[in-house]
Amino acid sequence: MSDTPPASVSVALCTYNGGVFIEDQLRSILDQTIRPDEIVVSDDGSTDDTVRRAEAVLAPGGIRYRVLRNPSALGVSRNFEQAVLATSGAIVVLCDQDDIWHPQRLEKALHEFGSRPDLTLLFSNARMVDAAGAPLGYSLFDALEFSAADREAIRAGKSFPTLLRRNVATGATMAFRRSLLDVATPFPVEWVHDEWLTIIAAAVGQVDQLDEPLIDYRQHGGNQIGAREPSLTHKISRVLEPRGDRNRNLAVRAGILVDRLASLGDAVKPADLTAARGKLRIERMRARLPANRIARVLPVLNEARSGDYARFTSQGNTEILRDLFQPR
Repeated sequence: MSDTPPASVSVALCTYNGGVFIEDQLRSILDQTIRPDEIVVSDDGSTDDTVRRAEAVLAPGGIRYRVLRNPSALGVSRNFEQAVLATSGAIVVLCDQDDIWHPQRLEKALHEFGSRPDLTLLFSNARMVDAAGAPLGYSLFDALEFSAADREAIRAGKSFPTLLRRNVATGATMAFRRSLLDVATPFPVEWVHDEWLTIIAAAVGQVDQLDEPLIDYRQHGGNQIGAREPSLTHKISRVLEPRGDRNRNLAVRAGILVDRLASLGDAVKPADLTAARGKLRIERMRARLPANRIARVLPVLNEARSGDYARFTSQGNTEILRDLFQPR
């Protein structure tokens, strides 16, 4: 590839107890066609030998590395925040201990950043594999039902409204310019780190995605995100499961996003701030819906007629059914 890649690239890798695949992951990083300049490992309170095994691979690997050890667990988002803040590269690539990078993951990501100065964050598809590394027959985008229409909208520069409605970027596939951390940190505890980084990047810059799987995303007993393609039965069960705190949490998250975007001033397009406020309004309405299903009908149908379910909620018309029929 003819484009000159950025001068420095850091990998932020987070580890936890039970990192049985850590050696395979690190070797896949060391075997990249373009190697990173730095690897930062942030271990979240492991009490097993995960760190020792990681260092056994890294020490002879020929790449500068640091290992940060938390005496007590910070949790996934705080651990990733610690890891990315400890990096020094112009491009930061996130990494989970269970996955395997395809040999050209960095090369293909860096080609995008090198040829597109306006690109802030990039995420990709992944091949779903089982604990033994055998393909499961579908991709991460399949499991997330990331539609062709949404992928095209992101490619067309409409990443903020698309991801505001439903944020599908997965941290294990993600790379971003370090400058994003100037506006994205601190990470709010109410948000997952990858969703927060992606929506802030979409607000202040450009986000794009690659349809090609660039990693193997491993599914095993301790990690079942996207472990199966959604079936009709699964979708119906989600509509009818108790609401719990879901709607309240969505409203809280939307409020935090609006506050952060408003604090960034001219860095955020007015239309995007307006959209975020629209998301906040409907999520607050949903959080206030009464327990009585009959009493929910009028407010839900009024919102349905306005089109805000389609604009701002993750599943559109399915969310209308959820709000009408879900038990408290």
